[in-house]
Amino acid sequence: MTAAWSGDVLVPELRGIEAVVCDTDGVITDSARVHAAAWKTAFDAFLAEHPPEDPAQRRPFDSGDDYLRYVDGRSRLDGAAAFLASRGVDPTPATVRAVAADKESLFVERLREHRADAYPGTVRLVRALRAAGTPVAAVSASRHARELLTGAGVLELFDALVDGAEAASLGLAGKPRPGLFLEAVRRLGVPPGRAAVMEDALAGVEAGRRGGFALVVGVDRAGGPDTRNRLLRHGADMVVRDLGELLAGGGPG
Repeated sequence: MTAAWSGDVLVPELRGIEAVVCDTDGVITDSARVHAAAWKTAFDAFLAEHPPEDPAQRRPFDSGDDYLRYVDGRSRLDGAAAFLASRGVDPTPATVRAVAADKESLFVERLREHRADAYPGTVRLVRALRAAGTPVAAVSASRHARELLTGAGVLELFDALVDGAEAASLGLAGKPRPGLFLEAVRRLGVPPGRAAVMEDALAGVEAGRRGGFALVVGVDRAGGPDTRNRLLRHGADMVVRDLGELLAGGGPG
């Protein structure tokens, strides 16, 4: 695949990096909002039908804080189990599968109605990286990553894709374990110590740190009062609001 010319210049932090791995939901495409909305509907329905004993645990799912803490970046089953446990619900396999299946159905339905778009700043950065000869991979715990990237018109920008379906077939553990990222750089032919990870999820930045990546960039789309600090605490070396900030002159594009 031949890289398109880009007049953008990479910031100094990226100039020694030989490969980049980008998470899909929330970093490449704005599909995180669709995932969050589907999770909220599924979890709120479950809590209404099976209210926890502690009244304080019956509050609705927070699409911001709860999504970031327990679900974002994780596989459906891991995310469902983590959130249910946080509300004092025994995450039995049957319960977890039922909630995850409900979320999956809701996500597919919403995706048909609302296509996810690629973030312009991310597209600019990927084009600049490719113009500089730096291969880029996309990863996702979701089985819908290829569909999302194709729908957003950016699949061809990536030299490799490791999604939830491939992770399952390869037996890769989910985030915060680094298996997805390590498989991606293996396919790019670059060791993690010379590669960078771009992630918006707490579990994802932790996975990048555990994997020994040279640079872990946290993407703080929410811009909440503590989200930047959380990303740093979980392993991000630096935090940006948009990947366009990693180009000289920066900005979301």
